[in-house]
Amino acid sequence: MHESGVPWDDPSGRTLRAWLGLSDEQFYDPDIVALVPMGFCYPGSAKSGDLPPRTECAPEWHPELLGHLPEDRLEVIIGTYAQARYLENRAKTLTATVAQWRDYLPTQVPLPHPSPRNQGWMKKNPWFEADVVPAVRNRIAEFLA
Repeated sequence: MHESGVPWDDPSGRTLRAWLGLSDEQFYDPDIVALVPMGFCYPGSAKSGDLPPRTECAPEWHPELLGHLPEDRLEVIIGTYAQARYLENRAKTLTATVAQWRDYLPTQVPLPHPSPRNQGWMKKNPWFEADVVPAVRNRIAEFLA
């Protein structure tokens, strides 16, 4: 994204679109998907990835932005920062939170970040791609039908 200016225009985005079962055209169609970042600027990089999102962005901008979205929606909550803000009764770890994905349906689903850096997590948690990904695709297909 940093080079193109397009969110999720990188390997993480390709993985996310595959998980969601959405084409590029669907994913970038504002009538289908609203991309709401936790921060609205790139926070910079750290040793093992990006720095955390700036803390003032979500409280400042999310209430107004989310107020423009339909109430009947599926919120795909990606990563620990978003899950900490938007999931009630989340578990202590990302793995445990994602493992409880059924508890958040039909309106929300927690996902890990689809970064290539998370390949180790994917290998340790094969249930994610076996169980969660198909269920998320089915839920999204319901919205598109």
